[in-house]
Amino acid sequence: MNNKKDLLKHMLLQLHEGAPAEVLRNRIVETMSSIPYHEVVEVEQELISDGVLSPEEILAFCDLHTAVLEGSIDLEDAKSIPEGHPVDTFKKENIAIQKEADKLHVLFNKVKEITDENVADYIIKIRTVFNTLWDIDKHYKRKEYLLFPYLEQHGITGPPKIMWGKHDEIRALLKDVYETLDTPNIEAAEMVPIVDLVLKPVIELIEGMIMKEEEILLPMSMDTLTEEEWYKVYQETPEFGFCLVDPEIEWKPEGIVKEEVAFVPGDAIRLSSGNFNLEELESLFVNLPIDITYVDKDDKVRFFSHSPNRVFERNRSVLGRDVRLCHPPGSVHIVEQILNDFKSGKENKAVFWMSNFQGRFIYIDYTALRDKEGNYLGVVEFTQDITELRKLEGDQRLLSYD
Repeated sequence: MNNKKDLLKHMLLQLHEGAPAEVLRNRIVETMSSIPYHEVVEVEQELISDGVLSPEEILAFCDLHTAVLEGSIDLEDAKSIPEGHPVDTFKKENIAIQKEADKLHVLFNKVKEITDENVADYIIKIRTVFNTLWDIDKHYKRKEYLLFPYLEQHGITGPPKIMWGKHDEIRALLKDVYETLDTPNIEAAEMVPIVDLVLKPVIELIEGMIMKEEEILLPMSMDTLTEEEWYKVYQETPEFGFCLVDPEIEWKPEGIVKEEVAFVPGDAIRLSSGNFNLEELESLFVNLPIDITYVDKDDKVRFFSHSPNRVFERNRSVLGRDVRLCHPPGSVHIVEQILNDFKSGKENKAVFWMSNFQGRFIYIDYTALRDKEGNYLGVVEFTQDITELRKLEGDQRLLSYD
């Protein structure tokens, strides 16, 4: 094992001294066949710890390391990954990132076919994919602020620093992409060097990062972090957001007590997909283009949004009242039926509309709220004045404040 690591270390040092990457890659295939994923990290860590190479020197050759080692890393002993686990999410995000990269490769292959007449449409297509790819920043931040600190606590300091440097390099190149594509009046002939010199390099780095994660970082992290540490990563993940995917399966390791956190410091209300402070939440409900009223499972009015343009008037005296008492006697039987059908599980939604309510077209939606097990939590009423929406025709794709 030590001889194998020494050989890998020797070959990487040769790479830094100028040996051709393809020659070294062939030599690794011939002499070593495969390299356990954890040895790559150990060798880079030892080169830094022993003072042979600085993190900056390894960062400069990081992509050549990837090229040399690609296809030679052995993942046979890698741990299985439970669905919903943070690593499972990282891997699903990588699949989504690669799909966007594949779209760009298709567009890059067509660059020589474009003309001055369709170059604008071509740029729009490329920008659309790059706009989607910018979501990758969330993926990288979760590594930097959630995963890397735990690796460092376990003594793995060099590789996270190197990988963070590559993240920043990718971010800088993505900014270059936007600045380049924002250049006015780009001609078709200019797109060939733009693709080759500006666009392709960032995609190559992104795909190289996927390889580093899939074959080195993630398997090694599975071996290193404890279940308690992974669960902390899992709990904090929503603070940074997900990249291109939205995991639906909840993960919780056995023997771990889940800490239910309703509030976080700074007067913030924490939800599964983010958080608000109270002032932000109040402003949100006031400015929504719909009115909301919430009735709990005991049929009591618990909340209403107080927009200045509410369709139906509400005041605080309604809070805590039975919802049946908030409707005219002639419509109570409809309220009763909706509540019964929602509670029984027979129905989940009821909609109404009025085409001439004080000269306005009003749309009303009653939706049953249920927990993850399907238990009834109450009903929310959404009311919206859609008079102006019904008049819309065609498209509005340009900015207008009218």
